[in-house]
Amino acid sequence: IKIIPFSYFIGDEEFTCLDTESFDGVDYYNRMLNGVRVTTSQINPQRYIDHFEPILKDGSDILFIGMSSGISGSYESAGIAANQLLEDYPDRKIILIDSLGASLGEGLLAVWAYELKEQGKSIEETAEKVSKIRDNMYQVFTVDDLKYLQRGGRISNATAIAGTVLNIKPLLKGNEHGKIVSFAKFRGRKRAIEALAKKYEELAIDQSDLIVGISHANCADDANTLKELLMKIQPPKEVVIVQHEPVTGSYLGPGALALFFQGKDGARLM
Repeated sequence: IKIIPFSYFIGDEEFTCLDTESFDGVDYYNRMLNGVRVTTSQINPQRYIDHFEPILKDGSDILFIGMSSGISGSYESAGIAANQLLEDYPDRKIILIDSLGASLGEGLLAVWAYELKEQGKSIEETAEKVSKIRDNMYQVFTVDDLKYLQRGGRISNATAIAGTVLNIKPLLKGNEHGKIVSFAKFRGRKRAIEALAKKYEELAIDQSDLIVGISHANCADDANTLKELLMKIQPPKEVVIVQHEPVTGSYLGPGALALFFQGKDGARLM
């Protein structure tokens, strides 16, 4: 599994994150709390070409899983790069999958793709199975401060101000088009965390052989609280808890808490 990184900027300095395990989320999100502004840029076609071409030259095919086209134009850039490269490497294959998600919404799909490959599935079989998993991947999250979503254009300034004054914590999800939509609001952090667990109780399929993901923006205690709630409802094979990566994390802000699991058919619509 190879990673093609987005860039994010603090001032004029450019950063990328290739290893989320070594990403210092505590420092990053504390800096945001202290007023540091982070900006991001989508991946252009040339960066994809630079990563794809050596693999094709080596005689290998590519299964690419990209950030949701509903929140970034980078998936379209990957398509441009693939079309250009296939003209030069007509005997190779590049299959693109729009994850309709981000963070662990992408990462878990990559893990399952790897497992299918290890089982001897062809690239086409793997892509078909991963696409089906993607369609039922439920991605739901809450944020601690609405101002970061407001800066990113996800909500209005008036909504952000009112939500902050009233201590409103929204529940948001990735819909069937991979766009972020708000669908519920709760007063107080505890109720929002309980609501995340409630969606798991309502929509999760049998998780005994599956991985559930939790990402957090420097709120590890809340992530562990959510894990405990999930374990009481229906223990999965494994719960993976990670710091939320810095690119989409810059839009969610410190205190964001996200849950990723395989849901029932049509879960994204619920």
